[in-house]
Amino acid sequence: MHLVYADGQGNVYDHPELHGLARSGDMIVELLEEELIPLPEGATLSLLPNSRAVGMNPSTGEMLPLPEGSQAVGALLPQGYTRLCLPGYVKTDKSYKLPLFGYTAVVWKDGGFYVAAEKTDDPFKWNPLNCDRAAVRSGVAALTAKYPENRLYEHLSNCALGYECLTSSNTFLNRWEGGVPVSYSCNAGCFGCISEQPDDSGFVSPQTRMNFRPRVDEIVQVMLEHLKTPESIISFGQGCEGEPSTQAKLIIEAIREVRSITDMGYININTNAGLSDHIRGIVDAGLDLMRVSTISALDDHYNAYYKPRGYSLASVEKSLKYASSQGVYTSINYLVFPGVTDREEEVEAMVEFVKRTGLKLIQMRNLNIDPESYLELIPPSQGELLGMKTMLDIFREELPEVVIGSYTHVPPAGEARTKRAIARF
Repeated sequence: MHLVYADGQGNVYDHPELHGLARSGDMIVELLEEELIPLPEGATLSLLPNSRAVGMNPSTGEMLPLPEGSQAVGALLPQGYTRLCLPGYVKTDKSYKLPLFGYTAVVWKDGGFYVAAEKTDDPFKWNPLNCDRAAVRSGVAALTAKYPENRLYEHLSNCALGYECLTSSNTFLNRWEGGVPVSYSCNAGCFGCISEQPDDSGFVSPQTRMNFRPRVDEIVQVMLEHLKTPESIISFGQGCEGEPSTQAKLIIEAIREVRSITDMGYININTNAGLSDHIRGIVDAGLDLMRVSTISALDDHYNAYYKPRGYSLASVEKSLKYASSQGVYTSINYLVFPGVTDREEEVEAMVEFVKRTGLKLIQMRNLNIDPESYLELIPPSQGELLGMKTMLDIFREELPEVVIGSYTHVPPAGEARTKRAIARF
């Protein structure tokens, strides 16, 4: 498994002598054969600016950074693949913060690129190669012409065409999971937020947050256009907005109006679930699916990353328990990072959290962050480092009824729909 690196012009090479290494947290580690899979379709290679790759002399075991002028290389994985290791690198400028991506270790092996990853879901629906950009442009033209006064379609058209966001693209393709953003405000100050950053954060947000409060009729139009098949999903809570439950009144009114017209498809919310009373109202209005973002089931780690305003991890747990008790199909958007998520204390806490809340699905999502900044922010490790592959095995063994995936699923055999219909009337 040869080291992959780039020269100063961005040309990528495999080193003829050195083996590739990886990082787990802040430690340089050797890659294991069982951690490697061929570079998945839809993955891309990415330079790590202001860094040097670190390789290993296979004869002596010595770890060697490449000379200045070279750059480390990582892979950016499509959804459906969970990163097991970071690239092996050292920064040449320790003050520089890497752009907000989920860098994965990559090596050259058997004539091709291999990455340290595990397939944890079927990537078909979220593979960018399966999104026809011409069809998206056609859908944008059709729906913005049909609803010329709807500011949501105008906003989503930039997400679909400018950012090539797959969820907003689905909104214009009328397929799978589509998005309907509603909130410009948030009750958390997430470190590395992808839509809004303080001026002194040192990060550049890859997306622009919406800057208006939509009307109920605008929301309803988007929802009704999308909810036309039994397996369609419309989701509040997108990367281009804040916390959707801060606009609970809008969401509740929209759900009630939509469900008075059609029972087709599923209504989902992607939320931090900190506003328990707001979540209760949204659940009672007829919510089908709820995905809660979390990075840890430990208070100190959770608080360091999310910087919650007026709520706690206990509030999140309360929301999940209530939603689950009302038949909502609940999941977590689990932001994972090698060398942190696989700490012994993190794994134990998450297993107990899942059992207490009745979660149905864990969506493994690679945390897009500058590694050094994140590791400086959070509490140090208290126990053994288990490894990401072992962590996944523990989840599957300890939580046999819980699905391990990477994105929102339709409940099996209409489970949540039946329960919600009973609770609604």
